Amino acid sequence: MSDTKTSPQPADAADPDAADVERLSTAPAEDADVPVGIGFVGWLRWFWRQLTSMRVALLLLFLLSLAAIPGSLVPQEGPNQETKLAAWKAAHKGVVPLFEKLQLFDVYRSPWFSAIYILLFISLAGCIVPRTWQFVGVLRAQPPAAPRNLTRMPVYAAWRSDVEPDAVNAAAHALLKKRGFRVAAGKGSVAAEKGYLREVGNLLFHFSLFALLIGVAWAGLASGTANKLVLEGQGYSNTTTQIDDFYGSQFYGINDLDSFGFKLDGFTAKYQESGPQTGTARQFTANVRYWVGDDATKLKKSTIEVNHPLEIDGSKVFLIGHGYAPVVTVKNAKGEIVYRGPTAFLPTDANMTSRGVIKVNDYGTDANGDKVQLAFQGYFLPTAAENFDRTGPISLFPAPADPQLVINAYAGDLRTDSGVPQNVYQLDDKAMTQLKDGDKIAKARLKVGQTWELPDGYGTLSYDGYQQWASFSVSHRPGNSIALVGGIAAILGLIGSLFVQRRRIWVRAVAGPDGRTLVEVAGLSRSESARTAEELAELAVELQDDAPAVDEPSETDTEDAPAAADSPAAAAPTAPETKE
Repeated sequence: MSDTKTSPQPADAADPDAADVERLSTAPAEDADVPVGIGFVGWLRWFWRQLTSMRVALLLLFLLSLAAIPGSLVPQEGPNQETKLAAWKAAHKGVVPLFEKLQLFDVYRSPWFSAIYILLFISLAGCIVPRTWQFVGVLRAQPPAAPRNLTRMPVYAAWRSDVEPDAVNAAAHALLKKRGFRVAAGKGSVAAEKGYLREVGNLLFHFSLFALLIGVAWAGLASGTANKLVLEGQGYSNTTTQIDDFYGSQFYGINDLDSFGFKLDGFTAKYQESGPQTGTARQFTANVRYWVGDDATKLKKSTIEVNHPLEIDGSKVFLIGHGYAPVVTVKNAKGEIVYRGPTAFLPTDANMTSRGVIKVNDYGTDANGDKVQLAFQGYFLPTAAENFDRTGPISLFPAPADPQLVINAYAGDLRTDSGVPQNVYQLDDKAMTQLKDGDKIAKARLKVGQTWELPDGYGTLSYDGYQQWASFSVSHRPGNSIALVGGIAAILGLIGSLFVQRRRIWVRAVAGPDGRTLVEVAGLSRSESARTAEELAELAVELQDDAPAVDEPSETDTEDAPAAADSPAAAAPTAPETKE
C-alpha cells in the first residue's frame, strides 16, 4: 500500500525530466487533503480518495488488529466454548452487561467489527485497481531517457576513451541487456531499468491480503460446526438427529450437512508413566471406519488424532476430547433390569476424575405403587486414591489402573416429561429426594463387578465395567484454503517488495572538444543501498573492456570540456569512481 515518491536528491528545476526520472514507484500520487470539487459529488470524490489512500488503509488495518484483541482475551460464543464462557461470566458479573451491549462475547460477528472489515476490503480494492493499471502502463513504456545532467544522480562514474561514441553506446546496450536490464537506446545514450519484481511483489502482497480477507469472510459466512460424543462400538451419521449441537452461519445451515458417517471401533490413550511429567498425554488415537454418502456398507478404515483430522468431502472431523463411560446395571425390587449400559462422564481434571449422572427414567413404581424415577450422581475414577475423605473423590492417574465408581442415589421425578430441555450431564433434583442410609447420605464406592444394595428397597446397582468415549467436531469451512494461500502469497510478496531493488542505469557517450569520447555512467535506486554503487562499478569495469579509459587529459583540455566543469568525476582516472 506504499505510495511514497522516492527522490534521493531534489529535482533540478532546469531539468523537466528530473522528476519523472527519479520517480520509481508506480503507486498513484495522493491528492491534497482538501475536498475536490464543489458540492456533494466533490465531497464523494474526496472521501473516496481518502478511503483508498495508504494512510487510511494502514489505519483500518491497525483498527482491525485492535478490534480482534477482545476476541482473543474474552471467551466467545461458539462451539466448545460454553463452559469457558459460563465460567468467565460467573467470575466477572460486574462487566457482563456492558460486554453484552458491546457484543464482546461475539466480536467477529458484531456490526462494528464488520464495518472495519468491509471498509478495509473496499480500501484495498480501491488501492489495487489503479495501482495495477499504473504498473501495466510502466511495463509497456520504455525506460526514461537519460537526464541532461547525470552528475546529479546519487551514483555516478565517468572516464574518457578513444572509442567512437556510437560504438560505446552499442557496447553498453549489449552489456546491459546481457545483465537482465530492459534497455532502450536514445540519442547519444542508453537507458536501462531493472527490478520490476519489487513492484510485482508489492502488488502480490496487496492481492494476497485481498484474497485473505475474502477467504476469512467466506469462511465466516458459509461455515458450520457440529459436535458429537461417540462411545466405543457406536457410530455417528452426520444428520440433524445425530449431532449433539450445531453452530451454523448465514449460508450454511442444519440442512446443508455433508452426507457421511463413521463408527468408532476403539480409542487408544497413552500417558507418561514416570518422571516429572507423569500423567502427560502421549497419544490419543481414534480408530474409525467411515462411509461417504448414504451407503453405510462400503466402509474405509482410518484414524483420527489431535491435529490430524479426517477429511471427508468438504468437512473435517477433529478429535477434541475423550473420557470414560461406566457401565452399570440397575434392577428394581422385583429383580427386573430397568437400566443397563454405558453412561458418559465428563472429565474435571487432568487425571480424568470424571463426573456424571445416570438417569433411570423407566424404573416403574415403588413399594407404595407410585411411579418413580431414579438417578445416580457421582464420579468415575480411572485410578482411585486409597483414601479421599479429606480431598473428596479423586483420580491419581488418567489411565484406568484401578477404575472405581463413587456415587449416591436419588428417587423422585426427573421432570423429563415436562418438555423443558435438560442437560444429560446434570441432575435436576428439584423434585428428587436423596436416598439415605439411616441418618447418613447413601453412597457407594464400587469396583468392577461389585453390586450396591439400594436403601428403602429400591433394588440394586451393579458396576459392570467401563467404556471409553471420544468427542468429535465436524467442521465445514470452505474459505480456509483461500485464506492459507493468500497468507503464503502475502509473505512471498512482502519478501519481494523488501529485498528486490528497483533501479535505473544510464550510459551516455558523447564526443568531447578534444576529440575523445566522454563516457558517463549513472544509477538511481529507489532505496539507498551500496548494491547500486557496486553494480554500477561492475558495469563500468566491464564496459571499459570495449571502451578503455585513456590517460587524464591535460589541464587545457579539462578546462575546455563542459562536463568536467560540472563534475570532478568526469575527469576520473582509468579506474572509474562512483559516488553516493
